[in-house]
Amino acid sequence: MKLKLVRAAEEYRPQITEMLEEWFAVEEEITPWAIQRLDYHNFDDYCRNLDITDTSSGLVPDSTYFCLDEERNRMVGAVNIRHYLNDALLRNGGHIGDGVRPSERRKGIATEMIGLALQKCRELGIDKVLMVCDKENIGSAKSIIRNGGILENEIIENGVTEQRYWITLEAQEF
Repeated sequence: MKLKLVRAAEEYRPQITEMLEEWFAVEEEITPWAIQRLDYHNFDDYCRNLDITDTSSGLVPDSTYFCLDEERNRMVGAVNIRHYLNDALLRNGGHIGDGVRPSERRKGIATEMIGLALQKCRELGIDKVLMVCDKENIGSAKSIIRNGGILENEIIENGVTEQRYWITLEAQEF
């Protein structure tokens, strides 16, 4: 597998649409939330408004990337990178939200995709990255740890135990 992060663009419409249709068909929560907050059927609008740039509502700026398996020309997941943390994201959310489409899980994609997202964080000048996952999501925790994540603590958010991991980028080589 040869993975790369790409921005939503017309050239990737078929791959993004196919991935989102698969995800919606299994009726599970799609992560990162950013890729399902807009209607992808209006693809031009979807691409134009995928990233948050207006912070007047209290949201932080973010960048959303889709993860393309270049060998198969298939979207296998997505990441959303928050450029900085507000109080809510510092508690539960972190810098990176990520998700792998249902049919591509348990193949090591999340680990590699997080590594690619950490490169983007470094480009944004973020040197300490917070990632959060549900305690029950052992696969996600393993992917974070494989990328240098150090568990700081666990918190309970809406009845769910969340694990908060920090990754220090200057100590990492990607």
